[in-house]
Amino acid sequence: MERAVRFIILSVVFFVSQINCQEAILHISNENTNKEYCIVYNQSWTPLSQTLDDALQYPVVNMTSTVLCNPSGVTPDVVKGKALVVMRGDCDFSKKALVAQGLGATALLIASKIPLITPSANATEYAKINIPLALMRYKDFIEAQQVFGEGMQVKLYAPPNPKIDASIVVMLLIAIITVSLGGFWSGACERERMNGDGGGGESKADPKELFLYSPLKVVIFVAMMCGMLVLMYFFYNVMVYAIIAIFCLASASALFSCIDAVMEKLSCPTGSFTIKNCTFSVRSLILAAVCISVAVVWGVYRNEDRWIWILQDFLGVAFCLNFLKTVSLSNFKICVILLSLLLVYDVFFVFITPFFTKNGVSIMVQVALGPDASGEKTHGNMVEVPAEPQAPSEKLPVVMRVPRFSAWAQNLCGMQFSILGYGDIIIPGLMVAYCSRFDVWVNSSKKIYFISCCIAYLLGMIVTFAVMLLSGMGQPALLYLVPFTLTASAVVAACRGEMRQFWAGTTYMVRRPVSAMLKVILYSFSQSGGASCRCFLRSHRFQCISEQIHSFMVGIYFVHHQFMKLSKQPDVFPVCQAAVLLCRGTVISPLIKPGREMIADSIPCLFFCRCHCQCLYLIGV
Repeated sequence: MERAVRFIILSVVFFVSQINCQEAILHISNENTNKEYCIVYNQSWTPLSQTLDDALQYPVVNMTSTVLCNPSGVTPDVVKGKALVVMRGDCDFSKKALVAQGLGATALLIASKIPLITPSANATEYAKINIPLALMRYKDFIEAQQVFGEGMQVKLYAPPNPKIDASIVVMLLIAIITVSLGGFWSGACERERMNGDGGGGESKADPKELFLYSPLKVVIFVAMMCGMLVLMYFFYNVMVYAIIAIFCLASASALFSCIDAVMEKLSCPTGSFTIKNCTFSVRSLILAAVCISVAVVWGVYRNEDRWIWILQDFLGVAFCLNFLKTVSLSNFKICVILLSLLLVYDVFFVFITPFFTKNGVSIMVQVALGPDASGEKTHGNMVEVPAEPQAPSEKLPVVMRVPRFSAWAQNLCGMQFSILGYGDIIIPGLMVAYCSRFDVWVNSSKKIYFISCCIAYLLGMIVTFAVMLLSGMGQPALLYLVPFTLTASAVVAACRGEMRQFWAGTTYMVRRPVSAMLKVILYSFSQSGGASCRCFLRSHRFQCISEQIHSFMVGIYFVHHQFMKLSKQPDVFPVCQAAVLLCRGTVISPLIKPGREMIADSIPCLFFCRCHCQCLYLIGV
């Protein structure tokens, strides 16, 4: 117990501790105004004050006409007690600092037209220099001259950067709120479908929704994701624009779906009108125009890091919510297969691929951040900041982005973001959505599955961020989210004695409705046993129409005996074995309802065991 308490205390101390960074702030002011710029210094050289109030103020002397490799041409009286600004040259930083210190300068600023790097020198020379030294962008100094003129006063300070940034909390809130709302929306839609179907049995599937019910489809889906990620890695500069265009369309549609659902819940009027027998909704037209405009604004200003992240996160949340509402997993088995495969996918492309790439960067990180991302680069304890504005680098809109609020100095040098991929919200969110729908199926008033899975997701996210802070590197979030969500859901189902039902889930397979009479006929087939099955099996794979009709009539013989059972047991169809006898894609639906809807479009031949018809679960049955 004592060890556990010590570990917790050490962890808290570690998390609230602060990091001394190589970036600092140059505060320039005069009597009327002030402004701050990015500078890079070496904390091992001369420490800077951590706050603006504690920093010393120096008048500035412009000596950018010299590189100050020697004191010739510089009058000591001009620079004594002032901050000296010189150009970057061929001599060492330590040599410049010693010359400036010998002339009586109180600080040395080196203006650079090339990328700023952490100034360094031999360890023996650090003790010789007692004045602050930092590098700044030459363009920033020119701008400051135009704004402040000759009466500039400067302060140099380096605010500490805490390990726990407020952006992590914001990111955590975005993730848990999106997953919770998406799961709740999916459950609400399921309840509406069941109420619309009379409240009994199982609801009919919405044709606009996509149900993943086949393990083969799940494997194909994951394989396509792997292929797409590899393609984006090798052909990033081409595919990035296609993904941006797709995101604009998809996010506009998702935003429309989300806002329209809210307005529908609030009973907002539609204001429809008719033109040439075509009915239009004023509300839908206005809402569509607004959503398209928002997506277009993001597309035009997508590289404006200072504020566009708000719009990208807004569209990203709408995209994730609509995805969780539209795509559904039919049972827990599919959930386990999909989430397990994507866990392996995430770990492989984050931890394993760096061993195969040329620059040692994982494919996942390279694709998420972009291969030519500009801005600040870190190399161990050294930093590199571009001296001139860089051409914007296109980035894939596949992450939530929140700036690091406490990294003031770093944000001056280049915006720093905390990121979370959409997949880390959507993939566990599909599990949360399944739990929400299962609560509806079992009439759980307390939503025990949904709430438990949301709590598990929250704990998984907390563990993910904790490991990221402890290790100092990005983590594949699914490595922690998948075990938490799957384990929590399975434990709840096992404790409630509903594991078999939770594993089997819904019987959604195809999306075509089946009539009540056809349900009776199919159930009679499933109960008729060997006699009816053998008759169908002897029909020589439906090559002879007369034998098909004869076999079909044998099944009709049992309808009279089963009809009363069905009328007394209305819930039998959600779990009944549908005796749909198929072979080589041929179905019996044309014999039952000529010219009407089909039971299935094309389904491979079913095997028969124990002379009893095997089941094909039908939507709406």
